[in-house]
Amino acid sequence: MVKPPHARSVVPGPGRLGLVEPTAPSELEELGWVGVDSIELLWSLSRAANADLALRTLVRLKDGLGEGWAELDAALRVDTGLRGRLLGLVGASSAFGDHLVADPLSWKILSGDVKLASKEVATATLMAAVGAEPEVGAHPDANLYRATVTGAEAVAALRKAYRDELMLLAAADLAATVENEPVLPYQTVGRQLSDLADAALDAALAVAVATVCPDAPCPVRLAVIAMGKCGARELNYVSDVDVVFVAEPADSIASRIAGEMMRVGSSAFFDVDAALRPEGKRGELVRTLDSHIAYYTRWAKTWEFQALLKARPMVGDTDLGQRYVDALNPMVWTACEREDFVPEVQEMRRRVERMVPSELRERELKLGRGGLRDVEFAVQLLQLVHGRADDSLHVQSTIDALTALAAGGYVGRDDAANLAASYEFLRLLEHRLQLQKLRRTHTLPPADDDEALRWLARAAHMRPDGSKDSLGVLNAEIKRNSHRVRRLHAKLFYRPLLESVARMDTDALRLSPDAAIRQLAALGYTAPENALGHLTALTSGGSRKGRIQALLLPTLLEYLSDTSDPDAGLLAYRRLSEAMTDRIWFLRLLRDEASVAERLMTVLGSSAYIPDLLIKAPDVVRLFADSPGGPRLLESKPEDVARGILTASARHADPARAVGAARSLRRYELARIASADVLGMLDVPGVCRALSSVWAAVLGAALSSVIKASEKELGAPAPATFAVIGMGRLGGGELGYGSDADVLFVCEPREGIDETVAVKWANSIADRVRKLLGAPSTDPPLEVDTGLRPEGRSGPMVRTLASYEAYYTNWAQSWEIQALLRAHHIAGDGDLGLRFLHMIDKTRYPEGGVSEQAVREIRRIKARVDSERLPRGADPATHTKLGRGGLADIEWTVQLMQLRHAHELESLHNTSTLETLDAIGAAKLLSESDVELLRDAWITATKARNCLVLVRGKPSDQLPGSGRVLSAVAQIAGWGADDAGEFLDHYLRVTRRAKAVVERVFGE
Repeated sequence: MVKPPHARSVVPGPGRLGLVEPTAPSELEELGWVGVDSIELLWSLSRAANADLALRTLVRLKDGLGEGWAELDAALRVDTGLRGRLLGLVGASSAFGDHLVADPLSWKILSGDVKLASKEVATATLMAAVGAEPEVGAHPDANLYRATVTGAEAVAALRKAYRDELMLLAAADLAATVENEPVLPYQTVGRQLSDLADAALDAALAVAVATVCPDAPCPVRLAVIAMGKCGARELNYVSDVDVVFVAEPADSIASRIAGEMMRVGSSAFFDVDAALRPEGKRGELVRTLDSHIAYYTRWAKTWEFQALLKARPMVGDTDLGQRYVDALNPMVWTACEREDFVPEVQEMRRRVERMVPSELRERELKLGRGGLRDVEFAVQLLQLVHGRADDSLHVQSTIDALTALAAGGYVGRDDAANLAASYEFLRLLEHRLQLQKLRRTHTLPPADDDEALRWLARAAHMRPDGSKDSLGVLNAEIKRNSHRVRRLHAKLFYRPLLESVARMDTDALRLSPDAAIRQLAALGYTAPENALGHLTALTSGGSRKGRIQALLLPTLLEYLSDTSDPDAGLLAYRRLSEAMTDRIWFLRLLRDEASVAERLMTVLGSSAYIPDLLIKAPDVVRLFADSPGGPRLLESKPEDVARGILTASARHADPARAVGAARSLRRYELARIASADVLGMLDVPGVCRALSSVWAAVLGAALSSVIKASEKELGAPAPATFAVIGMGRLGGGELGYGSDADVLFVCEPREGIDETVAVKWANSIADRVRKLLGAPSTDPPLEVDTGLRPEGRSGPMVRTLASYEAYYTNWAQSWEIQALLRAHHIAGDGDLGLRFLHMIDKTRYPEGGVSEQAVREIRRIKARVDSERLPRGADPATHTKLGRGGLADIEWTVQLMQLRHAHELESLHNTSTLETLDAIGAAKLLSESDVELLRDAWITATKARNCLVLVRGKPSDQLPGSGRVLSAVAQIAGWGADDAGEFLDHYLRVTRRAKAVVERVFGE
């Protein structure tokens, strides 16, 4: 019968098989896979992860087999198990393809009724490769063997035997991608790989014994302890195998045997790593059991006990190995009681996160966020916390530990099951990536490498789901599982805690109070009983709000755990939540806006200054969200804020109410500015400008309201104009959170008004303004300081313009002239303020510059300040204001330059330290490097000073030498909490360099 011209061939062509290489048709022809009798083979080939790679490898294998190809071809046509194993293997791994081609007859390992080798069978196979026999004359418990083949020949034989065993396991693991072979569970693969590693190192030890002790029985007892993934029997295809050596005696022979075993093992199988031994790579390779016990009793760190969780006797002297585990295991379960347990655990996690380059974080299966290490770290921490009280948690593998934690009620059963499923999925991808070229890797292909990702999808047995192809399914699964790990990571710690105080799930097991307290202590809470009380209060009552809190708190508590003071943060959150009882938007905002929740917890757990402000100005929490233009915390401009404060206070005739309105807006602004500062959104100059603007506006609002009330009482216009001159940091627009407002009050009698009457009235106005602003309050204080006025505190509070002019012309002292450099009008009558500034210009910028006598006086005063004004007990190296290279040093240096050169350089007519520094640099009065050193020191000291107030909630100038406060300051300053020492070193380095510039300028 003639086939119709357009009938489709029953034999699929290369395109239908997914073969894209142009050589595919000729390669199929070469194999003889072109007829109807080859259809099953062809469709099986098409299901390989990389069909082109599989085909190319088969052609190479045929060439190697020669006439033996017919036997393999025939077997492939009838043995579906062989077909699945071989095609699955060569389609997923170019490395195993090369291994097969190097020894073509090794395909027979994959044929027939394949059974994975037991540990005993694998050991016998590898021992046979080097002719190993039991060591005669060794200690009865030594369990040592002696190889009859050593050197390069032994390495080659072991490499071949190990690779054959590994190939069989990989083929069985990959077979399901091609044929309907059983899928090997992840745990089975991990155990098989670990058992194979045990067998391999047993054989390597036999070679080492024969090499080091060629003529006499081995005189030492040596136990090899498996650590890490091998210890837990969850090894990867390509991984370091971590070991620790115990010997009796731990002499040079034992060290040479251990070193030779590592060399042989690393050459033939995998990297053998002994870095987890006491003192790491600096420590002795081999120790006695007593030496190990002494080290762990006296010097070991928390991470070393965490590593011991997975310790397992591996090869060598099993009795000695078991005694090692029995002796050290009890120490593991008391590690959480160590004083530094929490900070060390947190530092370990942060160190792991820092190891991942930012561009690889989304592709890192192991160390990235939502990756394998997140699961392992969380599970191990929970084991350490609860394992002392519950022996059922004394297990080694991650999956077994999750199962035990769920059974004990420390983790929700559903959470444990979901986390285990995600962990196994990520490990599957890791295995497939490593099999491709038998290289150690945990990194997914780039998102734009569709070919590599498609290969991974097929190797991981991803199948189209009707709406997505295999690549789409893979991408969706990666995203889903990574997100699930991130989500469950928080729930893993906190959901059981909340179940213990708020019944959210009737089927859930609840932590006992003792277990809950242990868990909170391990999460960084120094008063876990109080923290448990806060959780109880937040979730109590069975109300809808309590249920929402219970759903929110796992995430909120995880955010708090990254802050410097989670105890204070949780208390602040409870107080804020109670203050927000009638604001239904609050919990909804935290639920719907993850960024708001994270930012709020960061602020509450970092600062003692902000919580009270937020409780009184709760609407600021809304600003923690983002708008299309960026963070809402930054939307307000200083000039708009000032205008708003003045407008709001002007609505009230009563000065007390007007000042109250101004205070309320100040409170709101302080909360906004400080929150943006803690969250790293505002730089130091921005913070200073915003704070200065708010202070000036509040002062202006108070002054305006008092004058208006006075005019109403008098029934006539005010008898004088009145202006407020900002001095010090207020005049320079450089206020910090703990700064007072230094001011001068100036008045000018109106036409026809007696000066005595005008000044008396002005004094009453100034006095009332100060009392209103200085009234007791729970807000940060509003102290108005007039100590810089002529004649100091013994002089009149208010002077007329003429009185000021007479004083400064005839009696001004050097320090007063210097203080005028920062004078700036900030409130009251603008014309009077401007006239005052023009009047003092001839004093602060004198013709010809300040005299040499005045310079000497300034130097004398500066020396006296340095020696006398530093508070008793203060550290001159870290006092931010008066210390070496601190704010006073920088500001005096800048002001001396102004006094000497401002008469000829108008650019130096500036009250801002930083802007004046820029002008000094532009005028070449100091070198660019000197200016940069002074600028850096001023910003560093100001930032540190502001951070001290934010952390402690009250003004402070002294950086502590160590401890929680320093860590908190470092964290807000943009350094990691674990980088407090580096932050302090940076501060000392910057200020020391600036001090050298200061001494040079003042010494000229």
